[in-house]
Amino acid sequence: MTPVAATAQSAMTGSAPLDQVTRRRTGLGLRAHDPARAYRGYTLITPSFGGRTTYLIDMDGQEVHRWELPWPPGLGSRLTERGTLLYSGRIVDRDLPFLGTLPFKGGVVAEVAWDSTVLWSVEHPTHHHDAILLRNGNVLLLGLEEVPPELQLRVRGGVDDPETMYVDTLVEMTTSGTVVREWSGVRHLDPETDVIGPGPMDRSEWTHANGVVELPCGDLLVSARQISTLLVIDRATGRIRQRIGAGVLAGQHAPSLIGDDKVLVFDNGFQRQHPGPPFSRLVEFDLSTGEPGWTYTDPVPFDFFSALQSSAQRLPGGNTLVCEGLTGRVFEVTPEGATVWEYVNPYFVDSPLGNPALQPANRMFRALRYSPELIEPLLGARTTSEEGQ
Repeated sequence: MTPVAATAQSAMTGSAPLDQVTRRRTGLGLRAHDPARAYRGYTLITPSFGGRTTYLIDMDGQEVHRWELPWPPGLGSRLTERGTLLYSGRIVDRDLPFLGTLPFKGGVVAEVAWDSTVLWSVEHPTHHHDAILLRNGNVLLLGLEEVPPELQLRVRGGVDDPETMYVDTLVEMTTSGTVVREWSGVRHLDPETDVIGPGPMDRSEWTHANGVVELPCGDLLVSARQISTLLVIDRATGRIRQRIGAGVLAGQHAPSLIGDDKVLVFDNGFQRQHPGPPFSRLVEFDLSTGEPGWTYTDPVPFDFFSALQSSAQRLPGGNTLVCEGLTGRVFEVTPEGATVWEYVNPYFVDSPLGNPALQPANRMFRALRYSPELIEPLLGARTTSEEGQ
């Protein structure tokens, strides 16, 4: 038997061929758990690009609840303080230039009850990636607009000038769909300061926002991946009053607040300008100074890398939950960097976009953990309801 034939035979189990999806072969579900050091809670996961289901799992990696949605994911989902699901869904619009069929396309934002009932929904043609509920009860979503040709010529950085460049907007809407205000990247970004990079990124987008946070003062913090910068925007005037992370970050995602004065981001390392293999890390910034503080990288740095998507969340007690988005891996680390919980998303979905590179896959935009105090009363109410049927 030749080595090739032996390899082929060893790839068979009986008459069934070995699974050719690498992620499924290398282990799924709960991989590690240190109950004494991990923060006990329930983790929300939504497989990217396909399917119509969001899952809630316990510390053993067991599904305890699911939401069945009317739309495939437009990437972002999170729970509200009421225990409802704020969900960004995808409405494929093949007539919409550029954004219509891209993987990060959204189109609809909805609040969904525990039983999957849609409480309200709003639509916006250029919505993408994510949305948040503001403290005033309105919803804020990420949108896009075209950059005028004369401004496009002045934007620095990037390669392969497209016919049209796009830039982000922020759209505040009531939950009945009325637009209250809109922030324009065209109006407020600086082509000399807000430079595309690092590395040879394409110029179809100037900023590529992928997350937004409402700060305690009411201003907004936006993660702009294409310029590797966090933008702090004055809510009243629209002026960019602070830029954080330029020269430190490389294609970051998922800003999240730590208290009132710090922000944590997943620094993907996309096009990071350094010798050696690419790696991802977490970086904490002081909002008052813009200076980086605590960071996390894997002990073998290039063993932790996700070029796109991904998230980080500081947990009660000081640990951090990490979503390595492109691998579907979620893990928890201590402040010292020790891993105390690890899970690999076992829910594989096919993309409705028909892109072979996106399917089947277990990718995730983010993962978030919620306290037993929020979740267990809802689980108890479900059990009581089911027993009464």
